[in-house]
Amino acid sequence: MGTRFDFTGTTVAVTGAGHGFGRAIARSFARSGARVYATDLSAEELAETARHEGEIVTSAFDLTAPGAAKRWIAGIEQSTGGPVGVLVSNAGGVRGQVMRPVEEVPEEDWHAIFAINLHACFALAQAAAPGMKRAGKGRIVTISSGAGLQPSRTGIQAYCSAKHGLVGLTRQLAHELGPHGITVNSVAPGLILSNPASIAQWEGYGPEGQQRVLAGIAMQRLGEAQDIADAVLFFASDLAGYVNGQVLSVDGGK
Repeated sequence: MGTRFDFTGTTVAVTGAGHGFGRAIARSFARSGARVYATDLSAEELAETARHEGEIVTSAFDLTAPGAAKRWIAGIEQSTGGPVGVLVSNAGGVRGQVMRPVEEVPEEDWHAIFAINLHACFALAQAAAPGMKRAGKGRIVTISSGAGLQPSRTGIQAYCSAKHGLVGLTRQLAHELGPHGITVNSVAPGLILSNPASIAQWEGYGPEGQQRVLAGIAMQRLGEAQDIADAVLFFASDLAGYVNGQVLSVDGGK
């Protein structure tokens, strides 16, 4: 169930909430009393996320479409009559891509991964920051990756590069927005079987490869989506009021 926090009266916006990390994050905030606004591409998956205790308002659309992030945040502010208190930029991933030699990667595939993993996070922060500034407080939490701190197990050049960029954006925004009472931090998950891509990656290792991966984790097991949600709730809570510009690896001690 995760650790209990009290976010009663807080407006929380979560992207990529149709499954995996995003679903666990949205449900955890709702269970803790927050008004949660959740988005993803799949209305069906979002409907399943919302079948849960607490208030989760869903909206299915393509976050990478021009102006989409701004319209979504503005709609939330209009609906609630106030700013977003916590923004969780979780949407990302490999967009169905697999590792290919660098000379074989189409330019549009490179841009597609950057669009959701980095550009969308910038657009969301840009849209939410003015309201947070007016309130004199706010929390932005990005979901980066171990691939944002070292080479990626996926071998996908754009994914590794975009996640490194997201870590940089997180740290830069922390310095810019900190004086306004807004903290910006990132959770960097290890390998967790939270979506089709990570499951396919895990299965591709085979039994021997899986054992090698587990041997490299101090906890000797894979994590769960709730582990990521718990870290996000910590960053969003009053306990992390003086934590800013940090990247928290949640990987079992890799």
